Formats: sequence, structure tokens, C-alpha cells
Amino acid sequence: MKRFVEGEDRSQSTLFPERLDDYIAEDNPVRVVDVFVDELDLKSLGFAGINAEVTGRPAYHPATLLKIYIYGYLNRIQSSRRLERETQRNVELIWLTGRLMPDFKTIADFRRDNGKAIRSVCREFIVLCRSLKLFSEAIVAIDGSKFKAVNNRDKNFTGRKLKARMQQLEDSIARYLTELDRADREPTLVTEARVGHIKGKIAAVKAQMRQLKQIGRQMSKAPDGQISLTDPDARSMATSGRGTGMVGYNVQTAVDTKHHLIVAHEVTNVGHDRDQLSSMAQKAREAIGRDELTVLADRGYFKGEEIFGCEGAGIKTLVPKPQTSGNKARGLFDKADFRYIAAKNEYRCPAGQRAIWRFTAVEDGLTLHKYWPSACPKCPIKARCTTGEYRRIARWENEHVLEAMQKRLDRTPQASRLRRQTVEHPFGTLKAWMGATHFLTKTLPRVSTEMSLHVLAYNVKRLIRILGTQRVIRSIQT
Repeated sequence: MKRFVEGEDRSQSTLFPERLDDYIAEDNPVRVVDVFVDELDLKSLGFAGINAEVTGRPAYHPATLLKIYIYGYLNRIQSSRRLERETQRNVELIWLTGRLMPDFKTIADFRRDNGKAIRSVCREFIVLCRSLKLFSEAIVAIDGSKFKAVNNRDKNFTGRKLKARMQQLEDSIARYLTELDRADREPTLVTEARVGHIKGKIAAVKAQMRQLKQIGRQMSKAPDGQISLTDPDARSMATSGRGTGMVGYNVQTAVDTKHHLIVAHEVTNVGHDRDQLSSMAQKAREAIGRDELTVLADRGYFKGEEIFGCEGAGIKTLVPKPQTSGNKARGLFDKADFRYIAAKNEYRCPAGQRAIWRFTAVEDGLTLHKYWPSACPKCPIKARCTTGEYRRIARWENEHVLEAMQKRLDRTPQASRLRRQTVEHPFGTLKAWMGATHFLTKTLPRVSTEMSLHVLAYNVKRLIRILGTQRVIRSIQT
């Protein structure tokens, strides 16, 4: 093998470094994990097992197991069994744990029993970033993305899916019975073995139907009319592709626009984002420690009550309004074509007529003021405005908040692009790290813990990229 780089002879004696520390470079990210965990007050964060028992076999310190998990998620190793193997062969983990090698059950139990404390560690890292003054711009982008759960689509049932499955089974039974009738009329066409096979199929289908009826009774008691058999908290959710969906969770994140750090996150099992804006915005503001905050979000977050809640808390929002006007779709004038005159509390229609206030009503918990012009029946452009006798306009009592937000949007046309380039990349990175299966744990609390570890690993990598390993270590120690 001439003119190739040649390796050493495996039988050749080798002198390894005298110290294990010599294997780990000064700028190795594993040193950040070691220093960060050592500086945490694990007892105040709520970790169990801080104080060793007087009797019994000695346990592993929570700091050791926490370091293993943070290192694992930093290096895309989430499985407790894989982490067990890595502690036995990975030089970085051997250095990090001091040659300790917990078994997979111990590692898995630690994540299960300390979920709340692990989520607090993720928040502590954001406190560290805040102390480094990384959130100076006080602008965050909020978005949600669907992550797969440990639950196959065939193990999730809704009313529509249950009805369709029952119809399939009924059609199968009808087809089998037809074949049995044919065997009775003409025994030579269907063998005896085939008849026995068909009867077995019918029995199996009837058993499935009984099981589906039992699932239907359970589903009727579920608040959202949906049930998942493997992960009871997972829900069927529509995705961006037409006619596609998955069984999983909706993960909400708030990402800093300057350094792209995930300042707040939440795992929900609600398939839409309409009710998430104000809660995520307030979590983001608490995380960055600023009184004022500007929030960017997409059209899926547009809801008057949520935007009003943010404005009342002193949080400025930039959320475009969905283009879902029924009148505009029919080629009629949209509500935007009617100009509101606040001084007179009336609208000016496209024909120049006054649409005055008529009455106030409460619909779906919202107080709405109703307006319409008196000149509608004789209006020359009525055909372009309404198909009814009068064109009625509804105005929410807090509509001025939405109008003020729209003016801010008009002044910042780059808001949508800034939101996309800020918040969508972290989701893509996290899903690539997690692999095709996404979550490994079941139920909402455990999935939230797993997501916190992913977010913590993402933020650690981002901070190292921004400041460098040595500066991050010095910042943690000071």
C-alpha cells in the first residue's frame, strides 16, 4: 500500500497520556457541560437524591447523571441504553463522569423522576445568557411545530377514523359472507380449507369490531373526542402538507432574533396555535428579564383576545391577519374597504355613505358593535358590496388594538422575513438531531422533559458558537 497514509501496527506498544485530562482539549464543549452542572444548585432546583442515604448501596450523584444526559443530547445520543454504552467507551464521557458507568435503568429513571428539575435547568441556562446581556434587542419570534410521538397513526382514533374503520370491517364481513354463500351453493368452487380460513377471518373481524366499540365508548368520554392507545397524551394533528397529519405534540418556542437562542418553549397537545400567543410572549419576557418586548408571529397566532392580552401586558405584537374574508372570495368589498371614523363612531363605505352604529351584541363571548348604511337598497354599487338588503359591519370593542398592530406591521414590512429566518431554523435543527422518530418518551410531562434537554443542548451549542468555549466557562465560573 505505497503512497497511502499508513496506520500504526496494532501489536506495537503505545504510551498513552499519563492523565485522563490530557485527552480533552481546552476548547472541548464537554468542559462547558462539566462547569455548568458543577455551578448549579441542584437541591434548590428540586433534584432528588442530593443527600445520600445513611444505609444501603451508595447511589450516583444527580450531577453525574445530569452531565451524562446533557452530553448525550449535545451529541445526538438520547437513548439510555446508548448512553450506557458510551460511558464505557467514550473518552469524553469517561472524563466527564470520572470513569463512572451507570446502567441504562439508572440513567432512564433519573430522567423520569427529575423531569421538573431538568426543565428548571433549561431555564437556568437562559438566566446565564441573560446575565451575559445577550437579549439586548428584546425582540423574539414565536412559532409552533409538530413533533412525532411514540404512537402510530393506526393506534390513534377520532370519530371520523373510527367510523371509517368500522365501515371497512363491515364491508369485509359482507365480502366473507358472500363467499361462504357461494361455497354453500357450489361446494366444488371453494375448498374446505378455504371455508375454514374464511370463518377464522370473520371471527377475527368481529373481535376487532368489539374492540373498536369499546374504544368508541372510551372516546366519548375524552374531552376532545380523541384517544391514543400507546401515548394517551398524543393527539392527531394536521401538518402543512395538504391532507397530511401526524400523531404527536405541538412544540411552541420563542427565539431571540439577535442570537437565535430559544428563550422559552412549551410542549402542548393542541393542534393549533391560536391560543398560545400571550402565554408564550409572557414566558419569553420573563426569561429575558425585560419590561418591554416585541413579538413576531405568523397568521396562525392571530386571535383578537390573545393580541389584546399581550398589549395589556405591555408586549407589542406583529401578527399578520389571515386572508379569510368570505366576501372577498365572492368578489365583494372586504371589510378593509370600509374606513372607520373614530370621532363619529361610524364607517364610511366605498360609495361614500355613512354606516352608523345600530346596536351592540355579544357573540361567542365577544362584544361586537354592528353598523350599516341606510342607503344600501338604492346604492348603485350594491351588487359589488352585498347580496343582502343591507351591508352589515361588525366591530369588536377592542378593534383599535388590532388596527394599531396593523399600522406597526405596515411600518415594518421585513417582519415576516425576520420571523422566518429566526424561528424556523431551530425547529429544523432540533428535528434533525432527534431523528425520524422524534420523541422517545410518552405522556406530556415526560415529553416536556425530553424537549427541555433538546432545547438546553441547542442553546449550549449556540452560546459556544457565539462566545467560544473558554469565554463561556469563565462566564459560568464568575
